[in-house]
Amino acid sequence: MKLRYLIALAALTLTPAAQAVEPSEMLPDATLEARAREVSKALRCVQCQNETIDESNAEIAHDMRVLVRKRIVAGDSNQQVIDYMYSRYGDYVLLKPRFAANTIALWCAPLLLLIGGAFVLRQRLRDRPTAAPAPLSAEETAALAALDQTERRA
Repeated sequence: MKLRYLIALAALTLTPAAQAVEPSEMLPDATLEARAREVSKALRCVQCQNETIDESNAEIAHDMRVLVRKRIVAGDSNQQVIDYMYSRYGDYVLLKPRFAANTIALWCAPLLLLIGGAFVLRQRLRDRPTAAPAPLSAEETAALAALDQTERRA
């Protein structure tokens, strides 16, 4: 039974992402189509969560793929196409957002969380009691000796 789950998990994990690019969208020139695919890898579908426009089946992703190909056929460079899509859709369209004032939190938050976690861990380890236990009192020592004597007789 567990083997079935492992096989199903492996099949889902190792299966390549579904490509939503339709044959009617593809450019006849293989070089231009390769450029369109490269640009599409950098662009996120504005409706989907973390999918490139090539992976998404959403209607808006279809429109974005067509627009990318139109811009490439018109002679735009890859960066010009990305810049055009950025100007049209904003920061969210880029899978790797630019480092700017409005995206600084995206870039700095992981580092700040790591530093904060290290600080909390350091404080917790530093505040841990490290003193040795107090020595036994005379009464405790006598009681322990009595117990030891009792166990030896038994």
